[in-house]
Amino acid sequence: MALSLQDQLLKAGLADKKKAKKIKQEKHKQVKAKQKHKAVIEDEAKIAASEALEAKKSKDRLLAKKQKEERLQKEIAAQVIDLIKVNAQSRKKGDLVLNFTVDNLVKRMYVDQKMHKLVTQGRLSVVSYEPDVYELVPTPVADKIKQRMPESVIYQATEIEQDKNESDDDDWYADYEIPDDLVW
Repeated sequence: MALSLQDQLLKAGLADKKKAKKIKQEKHKQVKAKQKHKAVIEDEAKIAASEALEAKKSKDRLLAKKQKEERLQKEIAAQVIDLIKVNAQSRKKGDLVLNFTVDNLVKRMYVDQKMHKLVTQGRLSVVSYEPDVYELVPTPVADKIKQRMPESVIYQATEIEQDKNESDDDDWYADYEIPDDLVW
């Protein structure tokens, strides 16, 4: 006849008789209480195991969420790089300097007169997908890039409402006629 696990542990010297007797008594008490009161006696090991399982599940959920966010950021970065590379305007070495600021530093880009005019009109924007590499893309594309990754759009020429209001205030005298016979 095969020995029980308890007997095997006692025989191998891995457990002592007092602990074995105590465990046997506790188990007997649990069986009696279950039969007498028909109450469910919770096992501490089962509770600890279920808590550990829940902790592992929550940790796995957080890890999966973090990995998903990282993957999404990589996808967005790839989209931005693709938009810039596909829509970058080829610029020849021009003689006009286009100045723009990056982190309180003035950067320069040499463009021809046509490109410079398009940038100042707000039709082209300066974007970057890696440090010290700047490209010109059409403003609608720059707007799409700005939605995905705002830090990639370096310079966009837009008319500010405050400047527009100030220019309207400067023209307050435009409604008055200037007499023809005015002598200075």
